[in-house]
Amino acid sequence: MASSSSIYRSSSSSDGGNPSGSVVAVDDRKRKRMLSNRESARRSRMRKQKHVDDLTAQINQLSNDNRQILTSLTVTTQLYTKIQAENSILTAQMTELSTRLESLNEIVDLVTTTNGGVDQIDGCGFDDRTVGINCDGYYDDMMSGANPWGGSVYSNQPIMANDMMNMY
Repeated sequence: MASSSSIYRSSSSSDGGNPSGSVVAVDDRKRKRMLSNRESARRSRMRKQKHVDDLTAQINQLSNDNRQILTSLTVTTQLYTKIQAENSILTAQMTELSTRLESLNEIVDLVTTTNGGVDQIDGCGFDDRTVGINCDGYYDDMMSGANPWGGSVYSNQPIMANDMMNMY
């Protein structure tokens, strides 16, 4: 470095041509520049460290957000699965009930067309007061007769869709 300071020496320096004075001035400028560079490097390292700290904080925040989103997604997925299972059950029940209704409507059509359009069963009037009562005014034995439904067409036994499939 001594050789670079000699480049700045000049015989026309302000101290009357004293070469040692200009060396001191050059060394002083060199020392000030070196201190300035060190300070600039320190500020640069501080900016870099602040940037790294900011990025680390952002990573932590995004990781927390990601965990919350995953938790929410898990809860939502479980809820969706539960609702989907309930929907499947309700769909099956609706299909079962629709089939039962269709079967009951077919039975009603069969009974009304068999009697020539007159709503009568076994010659008695089709009336709530006479269901289960024969034409003589006596109660029918619900288990007797040739009726495949066990006596009265209007027994309280449900007709299952599976039972209807076996009839055909």
